[in-house]
Amino acid sequence: MKKIIFILLLCPFIATAQNTFKAIIKDEKTKEALDSVSVFLNGTQNGSTSDEKGFVVIENIPNGKQTIVFSSFGYRKIERNILFPQNETIVIFLEPTSEELEEVKVTSTRSSRAIKNTPTRIEAIASGELEEKSSMQPGNIKMLLTESTGIQTQQTSQVSGSASIRIQGLDGKYTQLLQD
Repeated sequence: MKKIIFILLLCPFIATAQNTFKAIIKDEKTKEALDSVSVFLNGTQNGSTSDEKGFVVIENIPNGKQTIVFSSFGYRKIERNILFPQNETIVIFLEPTSEELEEVKVTSTRSSRAIKNTPTRIEAIASGELEEKSSMQPGNIKMLLTESTGIQTQQTSQVSGSASIRIQGLDGKYTQLLQD
């Protein structure tokens, strides 16, 4: 009688056996391993992402027919029905989408434009002024910039004498100094 009760208590645990899914995910055209592919058990929060070798593992999958979903940016999402338990590592090939991002070009030109026609404020310091200030204190750009309109300099270190430059109240990281 004790054996029958023990077997009946053990049956629910056997019926909900948990399985492990293992796969290697590759690009269909290049056959190269794909990393950061999202893989999850459909209808649950159970999932994982592939590593740099394309390998992914999902644990705690119940017995029976389960749908595994594979998705990654730039590839078509696919769903595979897999019957569990299964112990082999399968290889999944993802098809790249034909959609490509548009190319972005950044160009720069040196053209003569009036400062008043530019969308942002530009301050130009004449070479005569540079020569005059450099003869008084060579290498002291802080002195030169302090006299320009809209520019504040703030000493950041007493020991090294370094300073932060603010233009129109913006932090120094938004400031760019160009030398011609």
